[in-house]
Amino acid sequence: MRNWDPRLTLRHYHQVRHAGRFNASPPMVLAGGFLFLSLMGALLLWMPFSTHHQIEPITALFSAVSAVTLTGLSTVDITSTYTPVGQAILISLVQIGGLGFVTFSIVAALALGKRISLQHQALAQEAFNQTNVATVKQTAYAIIKITLMLELLGIALFTLWWSGSTDFLTALGRGIFHTISAFNNAGVSIEGTHLVGHVDNPAVILLTTALIILGGIGFSVLNDIRQKKAWKTLAPYSKIVLIGSAVMNLIGFVMIWLLEYDNPLTLGPLDAGGQALAAWLQNVTTRTAGFNSVDIASLEDSTTLLMMLYMFIGGGSLSLASGIKIGTFIVLMAAAYSYIFQRPQVVLLKRAVSADTVQKSLALLLVTATLIFSATLIMTMIEDAPFISILFEVVSAVSTTGLSRDLTPTLSWPSQFLVIVLMFIGRLGPLTLIYSLSIQHRGRVRYPETNFQIG
Repeated sequence: MRNWDPRLTLRHYHQVRHAGRFNASPPMVLAGGFLFLSLMGALLLWMPFSTHHQIEPITALFSAVSAVTLTGLSTVDITSTYTPVGQAILISLVQIGGLGFVTFSIVAALALGKRISLQHQALAQEAFNQTNVATVKQTAYAIIKITLMLELLGIALFTLWWSGSTDFLTALGRGIFHTISAFNNAGVSIEGTHLVGHVDNPAVILLTTALIILGGIGFSVLNDIRQKKAWKTLAPYSKIVLIGSAVMNLIGFVMIWLLEYDNPLTLGPLDAGGQALAAWLQNVTTRTAGFNSVDIASLEDSTTLLMMLYMFIGGGSLSLASGIKIGTFIVLMAAAYSYIFQRPQVVLLKRAVSADTVQKSLALLLVTATLIFSATLIMTMIEDAPFISILFEVVSAVSTTGLSRDLTPTLSWPSQFLVIVLMFIGRLGPLTLIYSLSIQHRGRVRYPETNFQIG
């Protein structure tokens, strides 16, 4: 082994200090930022002023990572465990995790009149899923504007609604917490039963699902709509996401209603209007939002399977939702269609999809599916729980959805740690994968082709 030379370490330290930054890839910087935020959040949540009673460090870490990654899973009841200060810390972690520290840092740098370095530009491109550096500033400002506008509107409406049944300050606090959680697709709730008490309340359910959908479509789509304001002029990607979201929401809504309408433990006791609202919420919330108005553990297995598929797909790119993303799913469907019917190109809305995009989509699908399989296998060896509950928990964590079949509070500490890792990977893993696939290593060596039998 080569001997360690302290002079080299000292020289490297001075180089880093002089340059003012580390030579790390954008995904590593993003992962480090979110890890630091999670650890700081866990430390604050562990403090006596954040809890009504002492909690274990892993409980605080679980809550912090769940908030930062916009998952919403919790091993404890938020209302009875965390004080108002702790709840404020939680929702702040959700807001920062949703907008991303990159957005804040870029806007702050621009506000001070500073130039964005090449490393910062690359980091922003990765965070915003942009290929053009010129659009990074515009996208950063658009994210801030859109988020503030929609959240302020949601807070005002929820506060107005809840002020009819409670005092103004309580209604305002609930409005702020619920709006930020819903728009960021976090599913964190200060009501232990989430939205069970509002299962047939049109105002609460429809406003919540509207915020979830807007947060899950993607900022690039929202910004495209804000700028162009006409269907014909929208970018092909925006049209694909909007069409895909509408179709998935319609199919999911109808399927959940049909599968659960006679289930006495879920939709059965409700009238037609209540059933429609409950089915609509559970359909929309599977797009990584995590709210529930019925008992998830009491759903039919067929409904549970459908919800896992929807959690796996997730929302749009550059959104507050996770999963493999709608665009990825549609590209894979289009690629399969083109191969089956022997089309020369993969085409969507009269636009050809590049082979590189198809390969990235396939890689993301395979990596995510392998992660889910591996984590499920490990958890089945640790936990004595029904297989479908374990699989649901894993898919929910990887997709950062936050729904659970009442398994999260009963998890042993090794499984809690595994879920923490899954939530973190689910939020940042696909980003790292796409970045690694985006770096083209063009070698000079070319190998002869051969045929491999598949299928």
